[in-house]
Amino acid sequence: MKTYEAESLAKSFLIFFLLLEVLLAINAWYEYGVQKRVLEEKIRDRMRLCAYTIECEGMRTDFVDRSKGKEENILYRSQGDLYSYFTVPKAEKHLMKVIYPKQRYETAVETVKKELMHKFLLYTLFSAAVSFLFALYALMPLRRALRLNEEFVKDILHDFNTPLSSMKINLQLFRKEVGESAKIARLENNIETMLSLQENLQTFLKGIQTQTEVFDITALINDRLPYFEVLYPDIIYHADLTPFKIRANKDAFARIIDNLLSNAGKYNKAEGQVLVMMDGNQLKIEDTGKGIAHPEKVFERYYKEQERGVGIGLHIVKKLCDEMHITIKISSRQGEGTTFSLDLSRVTV
Repeated sequence: MKTYEAESLAKSFLIFFLLLEVLLAINAWYEYGVQKRVLEEKIRDRMRLCAYTIECEGMRTDFVDRSKGKEENILYRSQGDLYSYFTVPKAEKHLMKVIYPKQRYETAVETVKKELMHKFLLYTLFSAAVSFLFALYALMPLRRALRLNEEFVKDILHDFNTPLSSMKINLQLFRKEVGESAKIARLENNIETMLSLQENLQTFLKGIQTQTEVFDITALINDRLPYFEVLYPDIIYHADLTPFKIRANKDAFARIIDNLLSNAGKYNKAEGQVLVMMDGNQLKIEDTGKGIAHPEKVFERYYKEQERGVGIGLHIVKKLCDEMHITIKISSRQGEGTTFSLDLSRVTV
């Protein structure tokens, strides 16, 4: 199950479960009130039996003067004790007061609470199981739709391979015929951009492989910079790097660098600059671009602040960094530029 599917399942489960729990809590509170009233009715019946049979185990009795405000067979409460008044045969001026002690009453109420709590916990387990099954059932149509969509995108990406490869081969043959040309270089860069977008989508769908190797990031970045210098000819790229080796998935790391360098050129100012440098174990990519209004949102899927792009590049960067245990941070000020920092301490050789 993919992350977004698990998130959807968890949210659906929580909604169903919390709704059922609220209903169970309301029912438990209502039942507690009913059970408490039933308990007090039973206590009053025992008091009445005590008054007539003098069998008053666990209760106290007293004789009081009959007066206004002392209604018979009514349950009263005083300092936690329960008591009631009953007529005494052949004693017109007196009433028998039967007292049910506070401690016995609280013990009986506690027993009622425990029984209700056991039932509530049992119903909670049942509601959790029902909520999970219902959430799973609700997720099934979404999963089918997503699977169909992913298969469609995979087929399209696969079909792109043939024309792109053909264009690349023909451009190479054309270069041999006419020699070096700025137009040919631009066409090649456009093809490389399409291939990069294709790789982004494939990464988005499949994730990264677990294979790792030791490689020098300086050599990798120096190999990639010329491509972006041609792609963004009005942007000046600088690299202040020394050899620095890490152990990671090289293709995935190249995806990260390509996306960050591409964004640094794409959203830069005219005649802007991009600086790639090492600061200890931190790889930093700084630009003098437009800046980002909401840096905290840039790693969200489909989020974008410009009309260009589809909003998955930086989401893929964050996903790849997380899977390779590379911490990525961003700082940005509108009108001044943006800096991405990659903490490579956990993958340094």
